[in-house]
Amino acid sequence: MTSNTRVVVIGAGLAGVRLARRLGELGTPVTLIGEEEHRPYNRVLLAEVLAGRYAPDVIALPAPAALTRARVTGIDRGARTVEFADGSKVAYGTLVLATGSNPVLPPLRGLFTPDHVLPEGVHAFRTMDDCLGLSAAVRPGVKAVVIGGGLLGVSAARALAQRGAQVVLAQQSERLMERQLDPSASQLVRRHLGDLGVEVHTDLRVRDVRCVGGAVRSVEMADGYALDAEIVVLACGVHPRVGLAQTAGLEVRKGIVVDDELRTSDPHIHAIGDCAQHDGTVYGLATPALEQADVLAELLAGGTNASYTGTRSLTRLTLAGQTAFDLAAFGETEALPGDDVVQLADATRGTYRKVVVRDDRLVGGVLVGELGTVGALARAWEGAEPLPDSGPLLHLLTNDGGS
Repeated sequence: MTSNTRVVVIGAGLAGVRLARRLGELGTPVTLIGEEEHRPYNRVLLAEVLAGRYAPDVIALPAPAALTRARVTGIDRGARTVEFADGSKVAYGTLVLATGSNPVLPPLRGLFTPDHVLPEGVHAFRTMDDCLGLSAAVRPGVKAVVIGGGLLGVSAARALAQRGAQVVLAQQSERLMERQLDPSASQLVRRHLGDLGVEVHTDLRVRDVRCVGGAVRSVEMADGYALDAEIVVLACGVHPRVGLAQTAGLEVRKGIVVDDELRTSDPHIHAIGDCAQHDGTVYGLATPALEQADVLAELLAGGTNASYTGTRSLTRLTLAGQTAFDLAAFGETEALPGDDVVQLADATRGTYRKVVVRDDRLVGGVLVGELGTVGALARAWEGAEPLPDSGPLLHLLTNDGGS
């Protein structure tokens, strides 16, 4: 294979694997590079592995045969080569960066040992190794503190509670999952966690991680209150993994800047997934990553009409188990002055549905429990067309026979 025909993909997450598989189906030679020792896997389902519902192999992705396990240390754009940690190199005609994102590690006192590693008992929650290390540390009655109340923190806290841990979730902002949910839906999430025994604290800033003999013992808040902890989970968000791109001199802002053909500032290099910034947006979600991979596969296989114009992405969280919990959120869940809002709530069943309409168009919604209407609502939102005059909102909210 000559360098001018080789497509090299760095990153074996959802986006990279999807792209490599699609290129293989379209007859385009591709080499996929991943640095983790595990088989490629669906990162979205790590919380289910932690909860004990799935074994790691259940969330494995069907990876292409041409998978190289290696750590990439540099990109030579002039020579069009990728260099590995062992000094070896591989040539590319087209390079795709699907490097994903790294966990945000908050600036807490005591978070790192003198060797700049996390103390015993402190875990990020981003990779399979993180998940397996955390899973091995969990036992019934262990005291666990989850720092961060976004989607990842809620999932981690619930999984730990299902494993029998005594869980405290500390969230700096005023409510859980504030990026996706309005106050009413957030309160239902909090109630669900409470029913599982999770103690939730909001408006609470963590200041210090206290360790004894290199192992975590407590977490101290800004007001001086301390929480005993044998396990600490850092779920404070992620940031795009752009180090390779920056070192190679590519344009990087929040993420690696790409155009509608997912091309970076170097015409021979593309970027997709969590590391990519398109039209000012870094999505950090599975659906946009998969859509970007499909568009790029078509382009690299010779398609001329494909382009990526952005994703209207729906956030969905399904928490299975004895106490199942489903939620979905899309668009703008908080109304502006002049918007029309329809809300339906059933406290007994713990369900909540809300849609926001602006200028006869559905601009957002949030549903908790009984998601039979989510498909119809998402289609109406994605279409971005005027709604019929016959009062469809109540029908859209109730056409599954719900409250």
